[in-house]
Amino acid sequence: MNYNNLILISSIILLSAGCITSFIPETNENKELLVIEGLISDEPGPYEVKVSLTMPLGKLSAPEPVPWCIVSITDDEGNKQMLHEVTPGHYQTSGSFIGIPGERYTLEVIIPPDYSNGGGRIFRSNQMELLPVPPIDSVYFERRLIKEREEWSSKKEGAEVFLDTHDPTGKCNFYRWDFVETWEFHIPYPVPNDVCWVTEHSDVINIKNISALDEKRIIRFPLEFISNETDRLKVKYSVLVNQYALTSEEFIFWEEMKNINDNVGSLYDVIPSSVNSNIYCVDDPTKKVLGYFSVSGKSSKRLFIDEDFSGIVNPYSRGVCEPDTVWGNEVIPGLGIWVWILEDHLIPYGFRVISYHKECADCTLRGTNVEPDFWRDDK
Repeated sequence: MNYNNLILISSIILLSAGCITSFIPETNENKELLVIEGLISDEPGPYEVKVSLTMPLGKLSAPEPVPWCIVSITDDEGNKQMLHEVTPGHYQTSGSFIGIPGERYTLEVIIPPDYSNGGGRIFRSNQMELLPVPPIDSVYFERRLIKEREEWSSKKEGAEVFLDTHDPTGKCNFYRWDFVETWEFHIPYPVPNDVCWVTEHSDVINIKNISALDEKRIIRFPLEFISNETDRLKVKYSVLVNQYALTSEEFIFWEEMKNINDNVGSLYDVIPSSVNSNIYCVDDPTKKVLGYFSVSGKSSKRLFIDEDFSGIVNPYSRGVCEPDTVWGNEVIPGLGIWVWILEDHLIPYGFRVISYHKECADCTLRGTNVEPDFWRDDK
């Protein structure tokens, strides 16, 4: 193919690409919907309620927080707990407020009057009873070998985390679990901040319905799989599992949300507004609200994993950090701005190893260098 033909084909491709426009299908879905999410339990707070607006279909930005709301939680005896705004759209309880099993609670949110969607309206939840939840029997893990296509490849391992629980009273039929992961990681260079910890909250939906079982017991429920594609298992890892009891109505809510999460990506998936909420608009019952006000007992159990796993990735390999060598003790241009020292060998060798990636020289860009209070609890 000669040069002129190559230029012609390249031009056609570029012009064609420039004519592509995004397709946003027409739906009956509201452009913006109010989302109210909250949870209280029988463990000390503070508890949080989030108020936001969904973005119109085709808009990729995050949900828009709704500030300046008046948010309160009232028990069945009329005692009211006012929540204060900690960040835009995020409201928290204060003081010693704590949920009590057997009591019923109602969430109320008043939207600011000048807000375009639901402005000045009152949104209220159904009265929800705080159900007691049994303790978690055990949380444990099992190694899993990750198979590779190439027979000659090195062995790679991950960890599958399981949970066992049961209710001796036989009253708890619907469960939900979430978890908080924390892991220690090291930067493999002698830099000041070389040891840090990362904490992440789960975004998966784990639920179980055991109403049809004669024995109210759950064995080997798979909570999560920790693969070798991260460095979670490289040094030391911990997961705090939280267990909640649900009503049948709330179980249906989380089941529908799980179906959406598991099947996202198609125009014909279940749309969020089809999921029923326990929150409604007092002034206009036809106005759709997303989200749920959860009220449940809570039990927790922590698992530590402090073992060697093969094939775990190293996000700070020399290839990723692209180290370079500077000889002598001359001033390094851009030091601390776009250049960072990984190794200092001025004495006795007279050179320094540098990188143009700050995250390779300072672990606090990814986590915190403050050790968690619970980190040595497994000793």
